[in-house]
Amino acid sequence: MASTRIHFEWRRGWRSGELRTAVSLHSHTSCSKEPLDFIPRCREACPWLGPLLDRYEARYRRVHGRELDYASAWWTPPLGPREALRVERGQIERLGLNALVSITDHDSIEAPLALRVLEEGRNAPISVEWTVPWRGTVFHLGVHNLPGEQARSLAREMASYTAAPEAELIESLLEALAAEPRVLLVFNHPYWDEKGNGANYHAAMAEQFLARYRRWIHALELNGLRPWRENVRTLDLAARYRKPCVSGGDRHGCEPNTLLNLTGAKDFESFVEEVRGGADSMVLVMKQYREPMAARIVSAICDVMRDQPDHSYGWVRWSDRVFFRSATGEVLPLAQAFPEGREPSLIRLFVALARAAEWHGVRSAMRHMLKEAEEVA
Repeated sequence: MASTRIHFEWRRGWRSGELRTAVSLHSHTSCSKEPLDFIPRCREACPWLGPLLDRYEARYRRVHGRELDYASAWWTPPLGPREALRVERGQIERLGLNALVSITDHDSIEAPLALRVLEEGRNAPISVEWTVPWRGTVFHLGVHNLPGEQARSLAREMASYTAAPEAELIESLLEALAAEPRVLLVFNHPYWDEKGNGANYHAAMAEQFLARYRRWIHALELNGLRPWRENVRTLDLAARYRKPCVSGGDRHGCEPNTLLNLTGAKDFESFVEEVRGGADSMVLVMKQYREPMAARIVSAICDVMRDQPDHSYGWVRWSDRVFFRSATGEVLPLAQAFPEGREPSLIRLFVALARAAEWHGVRSAMRHMLKEAEEVA
């Protein structure tokens, strides 16, 4: 049975002459649509936020004559495909290793297709993070290295299942994907309860899902944006189902992935062959993973709110990278929703707080406080 070996960048002994390559799996670009439907749930976690949201939603009703539909809006990560590729490669090359990068946007293969027309990205694997509704909850599968000649048709079939889930369709799709020897199927962050259905229910469904479809799933993911205790549970789940774990950084901001795979493979196809063939998986945990998780999330929020003058699509301001669907069905950037271009006071306050958190002194103090809080918890 393949095993998973964990190495830590801050400890000696992880370097090996045989492991000349690092693989960055699971990162996002501005081609990902990140939903905003989590905002109403923030009322429970942050009671002080409730009155502010109530005031803004009431104002929205007065101005637009309808309820604010959070499900019709989304934000996009700050880095375009080219910038994301450079961030991931840059970290690996600073380690003195060859870089393989698989970008997996939510239900979109546009980033790797765009990269393939550039010299620096011509060997980029065509990959996607597939949203899989299942029995009242949602899972995510990393589908890496789709065959170029079938990539768009397979992506359409995956999107069809996401829009209208049917048990027969997912089974045939998983079978077809796994039948491609170059494709790697990874069960991403299996214990993340994205929809808030309850941790116990979601965990039970994750195990049922893996038990039912295990023959087509090649590995489980250790995730760079989930707590280590959750990754330990994933390691245990993988061991029980005799699957290896691979890395998944899940980068949404500008910080490079905090988990990488070490390998002797020279190209992505060879890495896929290693994982599917039962070779041991070598996961390298980068030093930034040691930072308090809350501090890293705040840092990612700062990345989202920061201007990006070199953005691939010209989306410089944060409000250029947030979109909503109007009453007529037209997709518009949030910047066009502000009367006379002026942001509401609640949004101005949030932006100001996010940008203040970038100051060195504020960030150092916040990191110290959050680390102490995590140790107490």
